[in-house]
Amino acid sequence: MSADKLHIEMFFDPDSSTFSYVVVDTGSASAAIIDPVLNYDAAAGEVTTLDADKMLAYIAANKLSVQWILETHAHADHLSAADYLHRKTGAPVAIGEGIKKVQHTFKLVFNLGDDELLAKGDYFHKLFADNECFNIGSLTAQVLNTPGHTNDSVSYLIAGNLFVGDSLFMPDAGTARCDFPGGDAHILYRSVQRIYQLPDETKIYMCHDYQPGGRELKYQTSVAEQKAQNIHVKAGTPEQEFVQKREARDKTLAVPRLIYPAVQVNIRGGQLPKVEHNGVSYIKIPLKQR
Repeated sequence: MSADKLHIEMFFDPDSSTFSYVVVDTGSASAAIIDPVLNYDAAAGEVTTLDADKMLAYIAANKLSVQWILETHAHADHLSAADYLHRKTGAPVAIGEGIKKVQHTFKLVFNLGDDELLAKGDYFHKLFADNECFNIGSLTAQVLNTPGHTNDSVSYLIAGNLFVGDSLFMPDAGTARCDFPGGDAHILYRSVQRIYQLPDETKIYMCHDYQPGGRELKYQTSVAEQKAQNIHVKAGTPEQEFVQKREARDKTLAVPRLIYPAVQVNIRGGQLPKVEHNGVSYIKIPLKQR
């Protein structure tokens, strides 16, 4: 497909430093949404749809037909608006089949019964296998398993554009942490090598940018730039060197601010916990006693 038939619209949530995207086949006005954000005020316990509604407004203004809502993984730093957007557009919510491992892990963490979560990929409409292809209008998309940050991490390769989730950041910020349950720096290294095997001109789209040193916001790089400049893993960096650097860095990182509400919602495809008999939905927070 020619480049002039592809359009990528970026949306940014400053509260979680998250990028979301609408990928458009302009020839057919077909679209996919990638990594949408559900706004959450932790102090107030309030969920709003400000960011998702901006995406819907763009979709309506351009008369787009949403074919997919794609998650790169079950995020730990923001709640997903996938279910809300599914209800608004009818598009299926899809993720890598590794979500079953993540669901199983956090089903135990949150002590969820089978009536809440079976951990068999439930709540998602489609679980992608590695290398599986699908279409967005006349665009062909390919799913690349890129675990290491999480068990379920995938990247979406769409007409020479790669949406990597948290596996890679901009080159001056390196790579994702690997200290969550199911994370593994060795596995992430191999996932990055897989990305580095793509053509150098492949464009890479970020899921986050934390603006190291206070620089301007950036959301796009390339395979060539990552291989030459990534501060954690350049082309030719030995695996053990990366692992030592990544694991040392992870020991200094705080727990993500929204990890418990985010993961609890995101393993359910963005669905909030069931409303209880009083009409209220509740988030569980495991308590640790020292």
